[in-house]
Amino acid sequence: MATLTYKSHFNNGLFRSIRTLGLGPACVRLHAVLLAAVFFAGTAVAQPQPNVRTQEFDEKDGVPVILKHLPNWEAVRGNAAFIASKEELVRVIGERQVNSAIEFVGGTEAASAVYPEGRLLIVEYTTPQFASAADVEFLRILTQTLTEPPTVYRRVGNYAVFVFDTQDAEAAAGLIDQVKYEKDIQWLGESPFLLQNLERYFVTTSRDIIYSIILWIFMGFAVAILLGGIAGYTYFKYREGVREKMVAFSDAGGITRLNLDDLSEPITPE
Repeated sequence: MATLTYKSHFNNGLFRSIRTLGLGPACVRLHAVLLAAVFFAGTAVAQPQPNVRTQEFDEKDGVPVILKHLPNWEAVRGNAAFIASKEELVRVIGERQVNSAIEFVGGTEAASAVYPEGRLLIVEYTTPQFASAADVEFLRILTQTLTEPPTVYRRVGNYAVFVFDTQDAEAAAGLIDQVKYEKDIQWLGESPFLLQNLERYFVTTSRDIIYSIILWIFMGFAVAILLGGIAGYTYFKYREGVREKMVAFSDAGGITRLNLDDLSEPITPE
């Protein structure tokens, strides 16, 4: 919790004037509280407020954050709709087979817009547990109830993303690829999942180290075999060239010997 301290020479002078008028400390404190209330009320009025019921909105323009997570938000701003109730959902997207599984409880919100690929619907859940439970239900409904044109669905983080009335399933999947869940969870205190995160980090790091060691071993063997082959071939060609220059071959190793069998090179007088 942050504490805001506000000091003003004007207010100090005003308090001194109040004391001069003979007002007591209690009255001075009352006036201080009233002035602080007026100050903070003015500050709150100056900030843009959302025109819809939402848990998160942009402080600059008051637009719900989930609307800005629509792909190419500025281009579809004119037909984009924020949804916070079942009635608004039916009014915006019409009667769909998944409507029965969407409940706006616990802060659940949605946004929808029309694209060339079809009507996109993003339903945001506040917890991974809510998103997982809804994901199971959506998959069950879409598997049991096939529609034409088909409904393309995918879970993205805590988002349940749908594309209705699409004529191209691959294009609809590409549209869903553009939806990014960009929220990070930060614990104010110690994370309750610290042990699991450390264990996951240890396992991942150990796996990467083992893979790296195996990779370097194979690379070392490959380099050694390659260099050995190049060196052996070079030496072989060199010795072959030396033998080709010899008139006759002898296994005497360069030692002078009697050439009774006429196998050694003739010794030329210097």
